[in-house]
Amino acid sequence: MEVLMETVYLAISKHGLEKALQAGVETGATVWCGADAMSEGEFESLTRSAVSRFTYSIDDVDDIAGAVDTIREHHPDAVIWVEAQS
Repeated sequence: MEVLMETVYLAISKHGLEKALQAGVETGATVWCGADAMSEGEFESLTRSAVSRFTYSIDDVDDIAGAVDTIREHHPDAVIWVEAQS
């Protein structure tokens, strides 16, 4: 029997958020993003409840590590996909 694990996407950019939201709709995954990926107003107008937004930008590896730690606190058994920085 296959055990399905929860998936969480961490989006850093607007483009990455767009892709993560698409994947989330298709799979039911949760999406988290940094402040640069979505404004507070955009976040408040979302109709999808499985999205969380950090109040800070995710600009470097330390920010990513902190975000992953926070996500892990909320979703301890999830697989976390992180958008690659270019």
